[in-house]
Amino acid sequence: MGLHGAVRGRRERITIPNPVDERPLDVVRREFVSSRPNQLWVADFTYVATWTGMSYVAFIIDVYSRMIVGWRVSSSMTTELTLNALEQALWAREVKGGLIHHSDRGSQYLSIRYTERLLDEGVDPSVGSTGDSYDNALAESIIGLFKTEVIRRKGPWRNLESEEFATLAWVDWFNNRLLLEPIGSVPPAEFEQAYYDGVEASTNVVGLT
Repeated sequence: MGLHGAVRGRRERITIPNPVDERPLDVVRREFVSSRPNQLWVADFTYVATWTGMSYVAFIIDVYSRMIVGWRVSSSMTTELTLNALEQALWAREVKGGLIHHSDRGSQYLSIRYTERLLDEGVDPSVGSTGDSYDNALAESIIGLFKTEVIRRKGPWRNLESEEFATLAWVDWFNNRLLLEPIGSVPPAEFEQAYYDGVEASTNVVGLT
């Protein structure tokens, strides 16, 4: 009947499905669990309004510790935005294989350049099957916290540079000082360090025997 609800403000559409017929399978199936770092990453991006126009922030998160391993801020939502966040994550983590990268069906993540970069590093792509927020719930949750803690609380934003600086500070706080309940009320960096300390201890014990 042409009826629809009232919406506050203009809604920005950022997840634009790639029209290709084939896409990677959804191997995660909404089970955001991992037994070690660099086993499963989730990726997504969001939009932020500034006085000089719309901007976009991309994140890549390690599911094991919830650590933000890559991020980028840009004035356009092109493949370059998501690819730069991926490059930062790959450089920081030195992935050795056995990693799954999960995203939504946005064209930025299904582009030839992005897909080829994953394959070059031996990373297995996974893409949500139904195209709603539950397919990438963990990334959506952390982005929601970012928008609550930074974007809404510290705005309005004059320009991209001020937003980028604030994002840098927030990522550092999130990774190194925020006490996250799902991982035992410790910061992501501390949780990962405990994992590597345990691996080293086990290796030493095996060496002694």
